[in-house]
Amino acid sequence: MKIAFHGAARTVTGSKHLLTLKNGRKYLLDCGMFQGLGPETDVLNRTWGFNPAEVDFLILSHAHVDHSGLIPKLVKDGFSGTIYCTPATKELSGILMEDSANIQQEDIKYANKRRVAEGHSYLQPLYDVEDAKMALDLFSTVEYDEWKQIDENVQVMFADAGHIVGSASVHLLIKENGKQTRLTFSGDVGRYRDVLLKSPETFPQADYILIESTYGNSLHDASVSTPDLLLPWIEKTCLQKKGKLIIPAFSVGRTQEILFSLNQLELENRLPPVDYFVDSPLSTAITETVKKYGHLFNKNIQKILETDEDPFSFKGLKYIRSVDESKSLNYRNEPCVIISASGMAEAGRVKHHISNSIENSRNSILLVGYCEPHSLGGRLMAGATEVNIFGVQHEVHAEVGSIRSMSAHGDYEDLSQFLACQDPTLVKKLFLVHGEYDVQQAFRERLIKKGFLDVEIPDRHYEIGLA
Repeated sequence: MKIAFHGAARTVTGSKHLLTLKNGRKYLLDCGMFQGLGPETDVLNRTWGFNPAEVDFLILSHAHVDHSGLIPKLVKDGFSGTIYCTPATKELSGILMEDSANIQQEDIKYANKRRVAEGHSYLQPLYDVEDAKMALDLFSTVEYDEWKQIDENVQVMFADAGHIVGSASVHLLIKENGKQTRLTFSGDVGRYRDVLLKSPETFPQADYILIESTYGNSLHDASVSTPDLLLPWIEKTCLQKKGKLIIPAFSVGRTQEILFSLNQLELENRLPPVDYFVDSPLSTAITETVKKYGHLFNKNIQKILETDEDPFSFKGLKYIRSVDESKSLNYRNEPCVIISASGMAEAGRVKHHISNSIENSRNSILLVGYCEPHSLGGRLMAGATEVNIFGVQHEVHAEVGSIRSMSAHGDYEDLSQFLACQDPTLVKKLFLVHGEYDVQQAFRERLIKKGFLDVEIPDRHYEIGLA
């Protein structure tokens, strides 16, 4: 058998890893969209490196767009096999894929106006809503910790990865020429002692491991709670400067953690009395869906649910649904907090809010998760004094901050703990995926010191045989 790395290889987004057996059967691990890579992004999302029509099965670790976002295009381009994932992942993916189609159709209108003015041809979106709906018809769900025989050669088992609701590490038992090979793909590894979710589960001994490495060279600050990190930003921006606090947040996971933290401040009588807006129809739909999977929350949240039926709601919270309501926030002079997707500030309504707020020193932009360096969020996090948004150059006068410890990705101690259930001498090769190359190099050295004998950092489209 052989494996090829067609995305999330020496970069964080675009997760796609293709396993091919000697009999020709092909199994794709994730089918994610590249995000935040500047002009290169669109080309990467239109180029597979393999023929989608030849893929027999897709095994999906979780619903985040950088892992699931190209599934409709895969189907549009010829894939007709089965897509295996957990029940929560199927439901969340359906919402996210359709939202992604709508965003593309809106963004392509703007891009094509500019392209025509420059004498270029029209672009087409990667896929549309109908493609997203067709893709969802191919999904088949598997519960955690159950081995599923997907064909005569391969069994799959999902273990809770603790990253978002429904997220899983993927474990394959592969029979080939009378020999059994065990392969593990981590998906995205969550954090031990997460605010909302259970810790990542242990998993069976593997021969080969693909592990994410987003924060493979850093530690999250666990000494201060999220409510205590958010509160000073609200007080400084809304109470002292009388401005707007804009929080770009991923719709799945990050938005719910922020809402839970604000709810905690209210329960402690510390929540400042200003208006709080979730301006994202996607985040609204996702939050309602996440509530349905309360059994996947950790014991602390289970206990809270006994007395608080909605830990994501509090006084002053308003959900914005219509475009007109969203636009009206731009003309609002009263202080407020606006939570809106996307987390990298690359698309969605939050990009409009940043565009309308960034030149006013009363306002603040608070980044609360990982941002690709070339994304708008990444450039702001790096200290850019000017940014281009929708073709207009803006001076950055709003205060920009970040809370890196809110990331749903484990740091190098979490990743090491995830691997602690393995005998490193029995792992023939460990591949680092889903990370920036310099981070991966540092993480590789840590893993070698922990006894892993062969740690490789594959580049995009790299293919290797597995013994």
